[in-house]
Amino acid sequence: MQLHAVIWEEEGVYVIREVFTGVTTQGETIEEAIENLKEAVELYLEEFPELRNELERVKFVGDFHVEVAKALG
Repeated sequence: MQLHAVIWEEEGVYVIREVFTGVTTQGETIEEAIENLKEAVELYLEEFPELRNELERVKFVGDFHVEVAKALG
C-alpha cells in the first residue's frame, strides 16, 4: 500500500503527516521522519483494520499547491 504524506521543517526537526489517516510524527532527518511515519501508520492501521481495506482502494491522483489569501484583521 502506498500512501501520501507531506513533510516540513519546524524548529530543527522534520514533521511528517500522512494525508489520509492524519498520522503525524517527526524525525531529526527526513529519512528518520519517513521511517517513524511508516511505523506509526502500521500501528494505527492495526487499531483500525477496516480502514486498511478502504485505503487500499484509494487512487492517488496528484499534488496541488493552493495559495490562500492572507486573512485580514
